[in-house]
Amino acid sequence: MSMSLQEWLDSTYLKAAQKNGERREEFRRSSGDALQPLYAPQHSNGYIEKNGFPGEYPYTRGIQPTMYRGRLWTMRQYAGQEDAESSNRRYRFLLDQGQTGLSVAFDLPTQIGYDSDSPMAESEVGKVGVAIDSIEDMRTLFQEIPLDHVTTSMTINATATTLLALYAAVAEEQGIDQSQIGGTIQNDILKEYIARGTYIYPPTPSLRLITDSFAYCAENVPRWNTISISGYHMREAGSTAAQEVGFTLSNAIAYVDAALATGLEFDTFGGQLSFFFACHSNFLEEIAKFRAARRLWARIAKERFGATNPRAMMLRFHTQTGGVTLTAQQPDNNVVRTTVQALAAILGGTQSLHTNSLDEALGLPTEHAVEIALRTQQVLAYENGVADVIDPLAGSFYVEELTDQIEHEAEEYLQVIDSLGGAVRAIEQGYQQSQITEAALQLQRELETEAAAAREGIKPGERGRVKVGVNRFVTEETIQPEILRVDPTVRERQIEKLERLRASRNGVVVRDALDRITQAAAGEENLVPLIMGAVKDSATLGEISDAMRSVWGEHQEHVVV
Repeated sequence: MSMSLQEWLDSTYLKAAQKNGERREEFRRSSGDALQPLYAPQHSNGYIEKNGFPGEYPYTRGIQPTMYRGRLWTMRQYAGQEDAESSNRRYRFLLDQGQTGLSVAFDLPTQIGYDSDSPMAESEVGKVGVAIDSIEDMRTLFQEIPLDHVTTSMTINATATTLLALYAAVAEEQGIDQSQIGGTIQNDILKEYIARGTYIYPPTPSLRLITDSFAYCAENVPRWNTISISGYHMREAGSTAAQEVGFTLSNAIAYVDAALATGLEFDTFGGQLSFFFACHSNFLEEIAKFRAARRLWARIAKERFGATNPRAMMLRFHTQTGGVTLTAQQPDNNVVRTTVQALAAILGGTQSLHTNSLDEALGLPTEHAVEIALRTQQVLAYENGVADVIDPLAGSFYVEELTDQIEHEAEEYLQVIDSLGGAVRAIEQGYQQSQITEAALQLQRELETEAAAAREGIKPGERGRVKVGVNRFVTEETIQPEILRVDPTVRERQIEKLERLRASRNGVVVRDALDRITQAAAGEENLVPLIMGAVKDSATLGEISDAMRSVWGEHQEHVVV
């Protein structure tokens, strides 16, 4: 029989609080009365048996016994622009303003394996993130930022192993052993085929790169999350909340299956898997989504993969507020949208959080806008008490029913994908893509129906979906916000750096390092140590990518009509 709430408070929670500490000695209401860490039925164990306690299987109520009472979520603002010098200034600004973790946005050439001087990179260098061509850029990117004092998330997929190698090499230059660095590489190629498009290689060799990083990091970089299995981009492409959960977990199953096929043990690498979800504007549905995802993944890990390591059963996740929900019209309204979404992520138990800036529907965030976005998290963390109690909306009839519904709907998607042969085969057949497309079309129909209803004088929300400032409550725009403009000379500066690098390095050593990567790509040797060696020898990201392209070719999208 499950223990009672009081027994849990007196044992598990007390031990965790003593071990981990709490942010302050007591959490109190405005009246001065102390708050319990957790609220749950005192006498009926049915609820506890189904949901567990925080830090206990199936982790519905959170993955740590103390949750935010022990440690707040990591405030990790996604940033990167132009070159390494410019992005470094933005990172140091954010850290000075109280950000607690870094999150790197890379430009498109970096994401798809081209150096800045490639003809394929023309017009895209530094536009949607920072350009990283070599170890020199990576060194500059983290100048004056001690990598043993921050954790860094890198939103990178096709070239993730190369960026991890560059990061580890720079840490070593700072005197920090690989075993001491912490962070995440997104490294989630399957969602690129589904929703985003920044892939290079076909699925099979792409999965090999991922499992190579699993094996290498399990042994050498234990504090690193080797993958961030991402529902965010599928949600941004138009999926429903249940589809986001189902498709994300089906991709996770595919990665685990690929790793098991190489001989890795789930309990060994499962604790280094992390997840990444969007948080959109249906407040209570989003809270329920996170609770359902935790419970469902715990069950998959235990029942499907035989996990015995508790950490391997925990769905640890980063959240980003919904970029696609932001509007260019009345952009100040985006502050409200982001605040509500961030609050839902916190009440849903996220481990780290990015809050979008008010101007992101117009361009890259200005320094003023990103400061407001960070301050939004700080207000929620320190002013309104939502982090003082664990899982405070649990027990709500509506939240519990939504949690069950989303879990059930996500399971149905998993069953369909299993029947199609797994995530990769389903992607090849266009299943996930077609489901997301239909959901996106339905949303667009609802927005357009509401716009027509507005023209007919029908009350808001009676026929479609309201988007404030877009199809309802539209006003004449009188104030144009400042828009950040990318320096048009950034590509020229990157090309000059590449020319100096190639002139100063040992070309024979670089060629040998690249040849070893090509030979290993044609065989079975783990590629990560070879990529590590190549970046230290000053091989560029594009050269390393081309070494593998020469063996594997490039993925050609199969369009399903």
